[in-house]
Amino acid sequence: MNNLNAGSVNFLNNLRQDNVFVTNEVVDLKKLTGIEGRQGLDKAIISNGKLVNVVSNNFGHLPNEVFFKEFENKLTDANINYVTQSINKADRSFAVDYILNDDSYAVTIKNGTDKIKPMIRAVNPYDGSGPTTGYLGFFREICTNGLHVSVANISFKVRHNKGNTEVVIENIAEIVKKFMDNEFYSINRKFEVLAERPIEDLSKFVKFIAGEASLFKYEKSEKNPEPSKNAQLVIDTINREANILGTSPNLWLGYNAFNEWIHGREKRTFANQKDMDGRLFRTVYKMAEN
Repeated sequence: MNNLNAGSVNFLNNLRQDNVFVTNEVVDLKKLTGIEGRQGLDKAIISNGKLVNVVSNNFGHLPNEVFFKEFENKLTDANINYVTQSINKADRSFAVDYILNDDSYAVTIKNGTDKIKPMIRAVNPYDGSGPTTGYLGFFREICTNGLHVSVANISFKVRHNKGNTEVVIENIAEIVKKFMDNEFYSINRKFEVLAERPIEDLSKFVKFIAGEASLFKYEKSEKNPEPSKNAQLVIDTINREANILGTSPNLWLGYNAFNEWIHGREKRTFANQKDMDGRLFRTVYKMAEN
């Protein structure tokens, strides 16, 4: 990313586009292995040729083709323009971010150049690592990472009938409007507070947040106090984005640099990443309040 304008114009090119529509099926575990299993371990979920979960006969598998397509249908029906970012974690767990790509939804932070848009994240783990869920969050163009600090859940029902699966989602247009009128602009004011608070010492800031939010160890080792690989990544990200935006390091950039590590580098479940994001924001915002 050489400059801000190029980053804003070309953010679509930086969106992750994994294949989430991999082949998947539910098969009888005994037929698959030739071994009698205990009750409750009856069927295997096969994703892209890999066994990713063992479930009971009562488990209702929800294919991505059904779940994600229903979100797309509802957004299209509501005439909401969107672009997608899709994430496939080892054919075991999947997420699609539906970024509401309409400038009427967008807000900017501080100097009018750091653009944020609402985002719907739909998550469907085949491996049982978390719940199947949908919620509204935020998308920041400059780093192409979702911000999950303040969310509004999207309710839906899954119906299983004679081998067929149907997803029923609430009125997405109404949910988006309520989100924009309440959570979105409310949290934006908090983002502005962070942007107004400078970081005087980057190393001290990164060390404090990494420890206070239980993210990672700042030092390389007990005998080497130099910044670890993760700590240096966050420091470099803050400096890079400050240079792009033509500003000094501040708590907003600090929060986003840690956020980029959480969602771009840390190999956790989607549910764990969301929890870490919330813990991170609370820790950074507490600094702004003091």
